[in-house]
Parts: sequence; structure tokens; C-alpha cells
Amino acid sequence: MSVFCVDANFCPDCGNVLPLPGASDTVRCARCSSSFPIAAREIHSTVVFNPAEQSTLALEDVGDAELKGPVIDRRCSSCNKEGMIYHTRQMRSADEGQTVFFTCIHCRYQEKEDS
Repeated sequence: MSVFCVDANFCPDCGNVLPLPGASDTVRCARCSSSFPIAAREIHSTVVFNPAEQSTLALEDVGDAELKGPVIDRRCSSCNKEGMIYHTRQMRSADEGQTVFFTCIHCRYQEKEDS
């Protein structure tokens, strides 16, 4: 009689995690040496991609939309006025710094800075 809840990933006798099945028809528990038949399982997965037009926003689409975000004291290299809005994105791998995007609140010039 099983002491633990029956789950194909755990030994019903001792509760230890069972190893991944190999070429044989059974799996042996590393802790109590009990042997169990492999239950056939099917795994289904679905990948849904967002449409390209939703994931990228063209500058023309922004147009007269209100700029939102924190304003910092940074001089725009296009109009030479103070005040830019910024946001950050992780564009590269996780062990590298974020990319900071700046937008001028006066002329809407955009620039980026890799950190």
C-alpha cells in the first residue's frame, strides 16, 4: 500500500523523485530500490506568437500621442533643450546591461544608450 500520493514523478513507497525513464520499461527508485513500470504519457504544447504589428510601434503611430514616463535633466542632441523622457528594455542577454531609450519632450527626437 502506498504511503504517498501516486504521481508518476514520485516513488509511491518513499516519496523520492524518480529518475527520468531510460531505454527499459521500468524506473528504479534510487532511494528504496523499488521498481515501477513506465506509464505512457503524451505532452501537448501550443506556441502562440503575437502579430508583428502589435509588437512593434512605429514612430508615425505615436504622432501626437502624449509622452509618458519620468522626465530627466538631459540635453537633447537635436534641439539642445533640457528634458527627456526615458524607458529601459532588456535587448540583449540577461547578463548584460539594459538599453535606455530617451525621447525629447520638445522635438520627440529619440536616442538610445547601452549600459
